[in-house]
Amino acid sequence: MDIYIVISLSIYFSVMLGIGAYYYRLANANVEGFLLGGRNVGPSVTALSAGASDMSGWVLMGLPGAMYLNGLPSAWIAIGLFIGAVYNYHLLAPRLRVYTEACRSLTIPDYFAHRFEDSSNTLRIISALVIIVFFTLYTSSGIAAGGKLFDTAFGLDYSIGLLVTSSVVVAYTMFGGFMAVSITDFVQGCIMFIALVLVPIVAISDIGGVSATITLLDQVGQLKDVDYLNLFGGAGMLATISSMAWGLGYFGQPHIIVRFMAIRSVHDLPVAQKIGLSWIAITMFGALLIGLTGIAYVQKHQITLSDPETIFIVYSQILFHPLITGFLLAAILAAVMSTVSSQLLVTSSSLAGDLYNRFLRRNASEKELLLVSRASVALVALVAVLLAWDGNSSILSLVSNAWAGFGAAFGPVILISLIWSKMTRIGAIAGMLTGALVVLIWINAPFTIAGSAPSAVLYEIVPGFLSATLVILAVSRFTRAPSEAVVQRHQAVQTEIEKIR
Repeated sequence: MDIYIVISLSIYFSVMLGIGAYYYRLANANVEGFLLGGRNVGPSVTALSAGASDMSGWVLMGLPGAMYLNGLPSAWIAIGLFIGAVYNYHLLAPRLRVYTEACRSLTIPDYFAHRFEDSSNTLRIISALVIIVFFTLYTSSGIAAGGKLFDTAFGLDYSIGLLVTSSVVVAYTMFGGFMAVSITDFVQGCIMFIALVLVPIVAISDIGGVSATITLLDQVGQLKDVDYLNLFGGAGMLATISSMAWGLGYFGQPHIIVRFMAIRSVHDLPVAQKIGLSWIAITMFGALLIGLTGIAYVQKHQITLSDPETIFIVYSQILFHPLITGFLLAAILAAVMSTVSSQLLVTSSSLAGDLYNRFLRRNASEKELLLVSRASVALVALVAVLLAWDGNSSILSLVSNAWAGFGAAFGPVILISLIWSKMTRIGAIAGMLTGALVVLIWINAPFTIAGSAPSAVLYEIVPGFLSATLVILAVSRFTRAPSEAVVQRHQAVQTEIEKIR
């Protein structure tokens, strides 16, 4: 490995560990400080940490690779995600911030239990188990991505990459808690932003400018054959719907929406929304441009690209000085680690707060819960590393499936519970189970649609999200209405939201 790349990566890792050490005192104060940073996170940190924990490595590798391989239709994924982010900030964020503070909830399962006065803790158990199981797998995919980056870009052993990536993430998450995760995500979001703006500009310049790039793309048919952008007609319509449906997943991602619970004040959300949506729009446009220009770059230089998802790495190694290359490759690590750290924290909160504290040690002290939370971070990371150890993890498909699973299981329940006062506990349980089961059945269906697997025809989040929504509405209509106290609290939250608007 080039000495300049080593220097860049060493600086990056040192900054991440330093942030974890700096916020140790706040994270060690109490459980709320460890899990939500004392609900005192500013709007800019909220926005960039939500974006960085959302995007992961797919925005630097997966999305450019899809654009390179499939062309312009891949842009619908970015469009769908941006629309989903808009509604996430507008509909969900302010309501969730006010509601979780009114309920004194620190986690999503905690919110479900208080929102529906679920004394049986059924909702808490189901949602906590969903988070623990799926986030452990999700985390495994992120750590595996770090291992593969070390293998393909740095020429180091895959297992070394796993251990380095997981060790640094675990260290700053365990010691610094939510604030360390949020601040590191903020820094990582800045690194990703710079990389996704810088690389396509330099690539276009190397190709010969915008005109030369357009000419090359036109020669290979990327700008002529735009019929597939039509929203109407058979498989083309289903493909477009599937791509845009990624935006539905935002409402159910615990590692993203927990940022809205921790923001300093609901009045800071408009600023966070402007920053967050601007960041998402620019970074996704940059990612798409990297894939699109990659087609022209490979055409001009007659390069053989065996894996389309490595186009960002190829650009980083060919077009820049090794010191900048190290910075750009650190951007991939930043994308991976920002998501992994957020997932570790959410999973540990479910283990420590929703299961250990509620069912094993109801009278546990703050010190004990902090210790269990930190131990949970290490435990989940260890399991994730073991799952990723063989190097055969299908990263993109696993992320896609987990995104759909959380989006369908949690998204409708969270969104409707924040809007509709008459949603019932049984309706929430039925909707959560329906969303998860439909996604699993759709992925592993024994039948085909037009000769193809259902998930290859229509992204599984679409039937999952729609089924869960219909079940919630139907079951809530025909089961016992919520108590007067639940309805009054809901109305008080709506009144507070109206005052803010």
